Amino acid sequence: MQFYETKRLEEMTQAEWEALCDGCARCCLIKLEDEDTGEIVTSDVHCRLLDGDKCACTDYPNRQKLVPDCIKLTPDNVTKIRWMPPTCAYRRIAEGRGLAWWHPLISGDPETVHTAGISVRGRTVSENDVPADDWENHAVMWPEMDPDA
Repeated sequence: MQFYETKRLEEMTQAEWEALCDGCARCCLIKLEDEDTGEIVTSDVHCRLLDGDKCACTDYPNRQKLVPDCIKLTPDNVTKIRWMPPTCAYRRIAEGRGLAWWHPLISGDPETVHTAGISVRGRTVSENDVPADDWENHAVMWPEMDPDA
């Protein structure tokens, strides 16, 4: 059995925790909250630090200093963050659903998350290229979709 099948999130080492990320970058998409209803909508605009082709942060160690809104996922907060995508490995493990077939730890190939259409690759624009007052025009539903559901 693999560590993700036997350990709870809070029992994982830092290396195991980091290995759980499938590299989809859905969590790096800008979320918009309706002030009246509290509804959260995901846009196809990604954080300025995200390399949209690699689906990786260009300055991961300093991301929270450079982007104050960047939230560091922890075993304590992963189930409390309302906008975590249903495909997220951290969320799936926390909910007892296990890893999906596209996850690199299952498929053995880090490209599977991209070829399966789970990642943001090729579907987003940088926040540097879209004025903030136009983000609401970039609201999309696909980040909330889970092909396993």
